Amino acid sequence: MQKIPIKKLHPQAILPTRGSLYAAGSDLYACLESSITISPGQTVWIPTGLAMEIPEGFGGFVYARSGLACKQGLAPANKVGVIDSDYRGEILVAIYNHGSQPQTICHGDRIAQIVVAPFLSVEFEETSELSQTQRGSGGFGSTGRN
Repeated sequence: MQKIPIKKLHPQAILPTRGSLYAAGSDLYACLESSITISPGQTVWIPTGLAMEIPEGFGGFVYARSGLACKQGLAPANKVGVIDSDYRGEILVAIYNHGSQPQTICHGDRIAQIVVAPFLSVEFEETSELSQTQRGSGGFGSTGRN
């Protein structure tokens, strides 16, 4: 198991936890002095009180928690946050209220999940031609309805 160095920036910060043995993501917790209410259509930055050292060749990908998103309408505003391996600042989660009711976030609430995953480092090279495939340039819906 890969160990990720993590630093508490606030004494009340809660380290990420996995909900089950085979969970892909680890829950991130709100680190707040007082509760924050998010109105419908509003985005609020929620601090975690944590910074981490993600290994080179990996990224930290911040996703919605399904229960929070489906039951309360709260999810990351940018859909998936990306934390680069050279970032050492506090992890903040921009939470957007998709629902029709105000929602309150309290200290210690699980607000998102982070998945640390490898990525392929690439360099883009301009060319005048691309290889041919059966699909070609067929886009949205081009491979069928279902």
